[in-house]
Amino acid sequence: MESAVRTLLIVLVLFLSSPALANWHSDDQDIMGTRVSVTLWAEDDATGKAAVKAVMDEMRRIDAEFSPYIDTSQLSRANRLAPKASAAKPLSISPELTRLIDKSLYYSRVSGGAFDITFASLGRYYDYRAKLKPSERQAEELLPAINYEFVKLDKAAGTLYFTHPKVYIDLGGIAKGYAVDRGIEILQQRGIAHANISAGGDSRVMGDKLGRPWIVGIKNPRAEDGVAIKLPLIDCAISTSGDYERYFIDSDGQRVHHILNPRTGKSTQGIASVSIIGPQGFDTDPLSTTVFVLGVEKGLELIEKMPGFDAIIITAEGKVHYSEGLAPPEALPDPQDR
Repeated sequence: MESAVRTLLIVLVLFLSSPALANWHSDDQDIMGTRVSVTLWAEDDATGKAAVKAVMDEMRRIDAEFSPYIDTSQLSRANRLAPKASAAKPLSISPELTRLIDKSLYYSRVSGGAFDITFASLGRYYDYRAKLKPSERQAEELLPAINYEFVKLDKAAGTLYFTHPKVYIDLGGIAKGYAVDRGIEILQQRGIAHANISAGGDSRVMGDKLGRPWIVGIKNPRAEDGVAIKLPLIDCAISTSGDYERYFIDSDGQRVHHILNPRTGKSTQGIASVSIIGPQGFDTDPLSTTVFVLGVEKGLELIEKMPGFDAIIITAEGKVHYSEGLAPPEALPDPQDR
């Protein structure tokens, strides 16, 4: 009897002292004005929890640095000082902000201005909650300030200045894609091999879901909770821009949403959503906005010139267009039904 009790105690001690079994770990938090979600597989609970926390901490850091709504952010500082700077006395900015602006200007150039971070010169006066558009006076004064060529960046020196006094930039079309990439980098450094990080319409998956692909849904733009398309993804990013994210219907029955055409300063019409699939969110995020503004024909033409990227466009009428690299996917069973 005494021997049996001693054996039981030894087994119990070994069980309690052994590391927790590998498991999925996840969290959801409101950061960067959207819902940030992290799901990952870790070999033990401590590693998993620490990894999730590290990603969320990085998301909060990026928000604090590049939000136009935080007075102490690097972006707010640039918007205050770059219009007053000059070629002779440019504003010094961080390598990270330099990288974000440089990538933004690259997509402005390749798209002929369809992607333009200076849209906010006028765009910041839209209030979607209050259902307000900029006044005619504001539009007349500020529309001429929307032009990416007014943003003068010296990438090597890390300096910036604006050549129009009314220029105001917003990184909302690229920062979340950058943030999910940073989250993946942090997980890779910690030895995580299977993960899914999303920030609103931007997601990046690492590895697979333990032998199965990650299933990422593209929202039905005209249904509150519906999914139009389900995609099986492994090791890639996907970004979706939609006219349903921030919008209101004006007195003329027009949908006024946050994806503005830089040439008009008004909401782009004809497209309901654009999803771009590619290697990293730093590219898929700005490309989804770019293709949305360009429209079906010019948008697909741009994507076909970019190896490694694909697009799914849903028009306002509900018609779906795919880039050549994507065959229309078959309907996938709901994971809950498996």
